[in-house]
Amino acid sequence: MSNQSSRPKQQHGVLVLDKPKGYTSTECLEKIKKRLGQKKIGHAGTLDPLATGVLLVALGGGTKLTPYLVERDKVYSGWIQLGLTTDTYDVQGTVQSEGDWSNVSSEHISSEVHAWRDFTEQTVPPFSAAKYKGTPHYRLARSGKNPPRKTKPVRIDRVQVLDIQLPFVQFRVTCSKGTYIRSLAHSLGTRLGCGAVLSDLIREESRPFGLDHSVGLEELLQNPESLQRHVLSLPESLPHWPKLYVGSEQTARIKNGNWLALEEVKGFTPQQEGERALILTTQEEPVALLETRFWREQLYWAILRGLWSS
Repeated sequence: MSNQSSRPKQQHGVLVLDKPKGYTSTECLEKIKKRLGQKKIGHAGTLDPLATGVLLVALGGGTKLTPYLVERDKVYSGWIQLGLTTDTYDVQGTVQSEGDWSNVSSEHISSEVHAWRDFTEQTVPPFSAAKYKGTPHYRLARSGKNPPRKTKPVRIDRVQVLDIQLPFVQFRVTCSKGTYIRSLAHSLGTRLGCGAVLSDLIREESRPFGLDHSVGLEELLQNPESLQRHVLSLPESLPHWPKLYVGSEQTARIKNGNWLALEEVKGFTPQQEGERALILTTQEEPVALLETRFWREQLYWAILRGLWSS
């Protein structure tokens, strides 16, 4: 373990972590916090202990970006095991039933997996971080209480069946934020009539970042001095947002909470309400995230989130 003096200073930005199997997202953050001295830390998009892959870790001022980092689509690949149901919808849960999959054809499996694209909502798993009256579902489930049935909207854009080696099915899916892949596996088992659980999962992308941008947890912990070069700056963390520059007068007005007329911000002319941009000083210092809003029938730049250091 590195000593206090060798720890990196607090970083400000986003770390694309390749989460190892067996750890919760929170446990990964605790290791980075304690071993690498990153006191201000958060993450965008939880991964279950079973899962590996892209976990966006926000550090310092980067924690202000987490609501906007989770908005983009995700890409997952993994394996589903037919013939089982569990209380968690994955292979790590307590087995609730076993079913015969021997008469299920590959064609039927492929058809039902591709039917995920028709889903517009899904049931939240009993063991999940979703809350009921402030209490996470998993805490209710562990205490023997049944969380109320809850559904949420989802969008499944692309589905691929990569391999079928019964009773296992390999897949890849592109989906909206917050989609429970465990619920997709459970629904497949229900429609096939034999039950199914998620047995392995990799988050390949939390767009726009993929595994090719990531660094492993153990690599970081063993090489604390490498942390800084793996951290994306705030502008790099939102590569799909327009970057616009303002002078000292506009910067001061933003910090005072003032909205700006469109002509005060050069480089991009929005056409409608709800367009967003990252605002920087001419010295490349982040100032704020702005969003266009109407006031008195005129379109203005309003402050979405201040990014300046206090």
